[in-house]
Amino acid sequence: MPNSFGKIFTISTWGESHGPAVGVVIDGCPPNLPLAAEEIQAELDRRRPGQSEIVTPRHEEDRVEILSGVFEGHTTGTPISLLVRNADQRPEAYAEMREKFRPSHADYTYQAKFGLRDHRGGGRSSARETIGRVAAGAIAKKILALGGGVEVRAFLTQMHDIAVPTEALAGFPTLADVEATPVRCPHAATAAAMIERIKAVRSAGDSVGGVIECRVRGVPAGLGEPVFDRLEADLAKAMLSLPATKGFEIGSGFAGTRLKGSEHNDAFEARDGAVRTATNRSGGVQGGISNGEELVFRVAFKPTATILQPQKTVDVHGAETELAARGRHDPCVLPRAVPIVEAMTALVLLDHWLRHAAQNRVFKF
Repeated sequence: MPNSFGKIFTISTWGESHGPAVGVVIDGCPPNLPLAAEEIQAELDRRRPGQSEIVTPRHEEDRVEILSGVFEGHTTGTPISLLVRNADQRPEAYAEMREKFRPSHADYTYQAKFGLRDHRGGGRSSARETIGRVAAGAIAKKILALGGGVEVRAFLTQMHDIAVPTEALAGFPTLADVEATPVRCPHAATAAAMIERIKAVRSAGDSVGGVIECRVRGVPAGLGEPVFDRLEADLAKAMLSLPATKGFEIGSGFAGTRLKGSEHNDAFEARDGAVRTATNRSGGVQGGISNGEELVFRVAFKPTATILQPQKTVDVHGAETELAARGRHDPCVLPRAVPIVEAMTALVLLDHWLRHAAQNRVFKF
């Protein structure tokens, strides 16, 4: 079903923005993994609203409750159910949206598909649904780190027309570098400019978008299931399933179209007893399968659709009208989207690693 993701390590998220709670059910988690609610909470704290002056002021502690699948501090191999209760709900702020469609939001399309919709904060289309993804991703990240030494790091490289200088992106940023500023951009000067831009558009009742880059090191060669479940194809699906995403590119991406084959090819070389590539324009994936190099991709996020300026729209009866949205919204979704991108990356990689092991490591002929 469309609310589930993964083949072996599967998740099913549930809940709406202004319902009683949101959460996720995880199936296929290996047993005997040490797991405490505090480990999941650490990732949810990075995603939660109200954590700085540049994000939505909605006050939610987003405290996770483990309902099943963990006994005496270890996973049991049975479904893990995680719940986060919604506390700071103000559905009255969305009363006007019961009748009016917000431009570039999911209001009209949900109405067209289902014949009804939850207008309170977007209901199921709200980014609050991603709480379940981040909670499940925290478990996936722990398995990848303990079992394979995999490290996932996402960060902002561009906001509106402000971008990190290319030469500043050479190294693998530390978590401390990313978390040093509320925008989660590891380049201090660029981060400062991004913060000022967010404050400016917020005061004008507007919004901005941008680009998040994700890098993963420690990924072994061999992950990916051609032809339809190529690693980059599943990563693209995972990223484009996130609210507000509009683009995905891996490695050289669209810039690679401006190169010749002789300029773009990653030459193989023997290094430290392994087959490696001299460059990484492929972004760590060739033929839909990881090649052992650092995984590098980027995700484009549009400006937040809900803005506090009058906009032309139509109502549920088809009459033209005007809407000035109220409510508490991020003027830029990117700072809080960083842990969501990391979570979805970890979910894809863990699922592919388990699939690879099932096909190639169980039976030996």
